[in-house]
Amino acid sequence: QVQLAESGGGVVQAGDSLRLSCSDSARTLSIQTMAWFRQVPGKEREFVAAMWWSGSNSYYSDSVKGRFTISKDNAKNLVLLQMNNLQPDDTAVYYCAADTRQLWTRNRVHYGYWGPGTQVTVSS
Repeated sequence: QVQLAESGGGVVQAGDSLRLSCSDSARTLSIQTMAWFRQVPGKEREFVAAMWWSGSNSYYSDSVKGRFTISKDNAKNLVLLQMNNLQPDDTAVYYCAADTRQLWTRNRVHYGYWGPGTQVTVSS
């Protein structure tokens, strides 16, 4: 059973950087796709970035492209989200998502596993 947990959230100022981590504490080897989503109160959970566990395929939402980078640490079984030049509009709860299939979708309904989320707050 996949068990995801995010870490690395916090409060930063505009222009700062943060790195989020997501681990599968159960060390399930069946994960094929991992992604990051974010949500603010009253809005839909929106896609941020995703990648396949095998290979280097990754893609981003237009709002974060060029500022955020999704990557993996195979040795530690982590997925990372490096967030640079953060802006107040990036303030949200960030969720790690995963699935046992190789997905190429921004639609959250296709991801079968989710972490509890970590808060990122960017002040101006």
